[in-house]
Amino acid sequence: MFEFNKKLIFKKFFVDNTYYFIISLSCITLIVWVIQAVNYLDFVTEDGHGLAVYFKYMLFSIPKIISKLMLLIFFITFFYTLNKFEDSNELKIFWLNGINVKRFIVNIISYTSIFVLIHILLTVFIVPSSQNKARTFIQSSNIDFFPSLISERKFIDTVEGLTIYIENKSSFKNYGNIFLKDAKEKDKVKIIYAKKGYLDNESENPKLILYDGKITNIYGQKINNFNFDKTIFDLSTYITKSTIVFKIQELSTIVLVNCYINYHLLKNDEFYDLQMCNDSSFNTTQEELTKRIIKPLYYFTIAICVCFLLLFSKEKSKYRLYRTNIFLFGFVILIISEISTSLSGESFLNLYTSIFLPILIFFISLIFLNQKFIKY
Repeated sequence: MFEFNKKLIFKKFFVDNTYYFIISLSCITLIVWVIQAVNYLDFVTEDGHGLAVYFKYMLFSIPKIISKLMLLIFFITFFYTLNKFEDSNELKIFWLNGINVKRFIVNIISYTSIFVLIHILLTVFIVPSSQNKARTFIQSSNIDFFPSLISERKFIDTVEGLTIYIENKSSFKNYGNIFLKDAKEKDKVKIIYAKKGYLDNESENPKLILYDGKITNIYGQKINNFNFDKTIFDLSTYITKSTIVFKIQELSTIVLVNCYINYHLLKNDEFYDLQMCNDSSFNTTQEELTKRIIKPLYYFTIAICVCFLLLFSKEKSKYRLYRTNIFLFGFVILIISEISTSLSGESFLNLYTSIFLPILIFFISLIFLNQKFIKY
């Protein structure tokens, strides 16, 4: 029965902290997501993508935001929960029920392991997959919000290989005095002028229907011209200037590990890839793998840092000062985690430092904390 009471006490602590964590993470993620959504509106206003592509892209950015915020939110909510239990004298229930500090810390580490596993699951599998999916939406999308890009007396070069100039717009999709420069093909330029035309983007393949104009084809030194009464200019073959090549951060962890081990370490040229696995990708690949696999270890370091609060009861005169110092120390660890992982790609020394640093800080803090409790 006594052991059952201990489990109930731990359960309340962990349930409370998990509740605060989920609520805080959800709220802050929503705020960051809205801010990013506003910043990415140029997908529609400048790059010509449709609202469907925009919302899908933003939806798949949520796992990345969560992974970026998790460690910070874990620190703040864990710090808050431990302070709340101290201020409401609930920590005394632990000690009165025979729970010593050693057992408390062991349970904290076990609880923290859950967050480490969730974070690794996010960064190793879910985030790369969601980012890859988001980039796929951009690759496969056409310029389905084309009318919003057209402005009177303004050169539009959002589309790769195509420049458009419209002198006037009589309505949303009807234009007058249209100039097009098509430079999609190498060593070939096509210039089109039409007195009027309109945009047909209701069908699967958007197109400009042009009337009463002239086409000039330039092949190196050769130029030929011909007039037309009506012509159709297909827009479906043109792509936006948005980045459509996959970034290192959007590649699966298996692909990165294979590239890193086989090409960068074992020098196996069979794994060479012009865009994904080459000499210039070494630093970025090493840094990305460190962020995905090593950075979550800082959860343990943060947890031990917050456990220093157990050394000081609220009855002590300098309790507020101690609490502030521990909070600042936690933030220093967060900063170290960001700096060490960001620099891990520059050299093998930095990589080894980023791997052993969280482990070293954890054990030094644990030993120091244990000695303090023996002293007290």
